[in-house]
Amino acid sequence: MPTSFAVTTRTTASVEDLFDASLSIDHHLESMRSSGERAVAGVTSGTIGLGESVTWRARHFGIRFTMTSRITALDRPHRFVDEQTRGPFRSFRHEHVFRSEGTRTVMVDTLTVESPTLGVPAFGTLVERLILVPYLRRLIRQRNAHLVAAVAPTPPAASSS
Repeated sequence: MPTSFAVTTRTTASVEDLFDASLSIDHHLESMRSSGERAVAGVTSGTIGLGESVTWRARHFGIRFTMTSRITALDRPHRFVDEQTRGPFRSFRHEHVFRSEGTRTVMVDTLTVESPTLGVPAFGTLVERLILVPYLRRLIRQRNAHLVAAVAPTPPAASSS
């Protein structure tokens, strides 16, 4: 059975800037540098668009993974969805939603994942809840912190007179 969770990020960056940065392969690679993530096929740099795919190669839990995902929905600058088409999960769907709340932008990442059962269905569910979801939640927060730092307006520097 798939497991879903959401991560909410608030920032002063514009909806449009944050949306565009979220579709950037380059920003994704920078944010995932610690896992040695690389884009090895499909769209490997710049901005990915509707119907396009990228194949990622990275090391997580000491294991090398390869995953291909495709942008299956895109409504700029409000929402897009990427879904695994080939890779380690039974299913992987990541919905990105962007909205304005006053002077702030709210980005909500909703992931729905189903890990392989490894022959024992209850084992897959246990792995999802105890290991995979906390790990993915941390990766999304790390990615979002990078995106916000890349696009959020910086406060003016203090001047000395």
